[in-house]
Amino acid sequence: MKKGLLTILFLSFIACLSAQDIQLVPPTKTGGKPLMEALNERQSNRNFEKKDLPAQTLSDLLWAAYGFNREDKRTVPSSQNKQEVDVYVMFSNGIYFYDAKANKLVLKEAGDFRQALGQPAISDNASLSLIYVINLDKNSRDAGLMDAGFSVQNVYLYCASAGLGSVARGSFKRPDVHNVLKLTEKQEVVLVQAVGYVK
Repeated sequence: MKKGLLTILFLSFIACLSAQDIQLVPPTKTGGKPLMEALNERQSNRNFEKKDLPAQTLSDLLWAAYGFNREDKRTVPSSQNKQEVDVYVMFSNGIYFYDAKANKLVLKEAGDFRQALGQPAISDNASLSLIYVINLDKNSRDAGLMDAGFSVQNVYLYCASAGLGSVARGSFKRPDVHNVLKLTEKQEVVLVQAVGYVK
């Protein structure tokens, strides 16, 4: 009996270590609050309740942030259509790259790296944090900053429409986040954005 229990515990431990990519459900592209209502309710929130987002909400959020709404065009503008922004998602158990074409989250690193974001009262309680990275080999820094801003605002509006809270932050441990994501010298972390249920 004891041996069987140890085997189960060991297999559970191995399963946790080998976190997998996450195939997202198709995003819902209709519904939500009217635009003027969402604009009226758009605000920054810093007090979150520890609670995971449902699968549909997660997919819709990411599509709003940086999904494709046409064959080769995003839900946000992109300077010269360079699409130099990458979106990463940090959960309590790992960091994922958002592959919008495949509609999935690709595991980058398993583990809890939220301390790299600083302000634990925000990052530890939010459902997730979005990390915006610009690729300087695709476009200029100015263009990347502008384009990342479009995604941030889309997320704010989606959250206002879906009854979620969000806050974008430029203050975090940039070198730590850069190292955790194993980025190149041509990539720069520009913003993080916490999303979750407001306490």
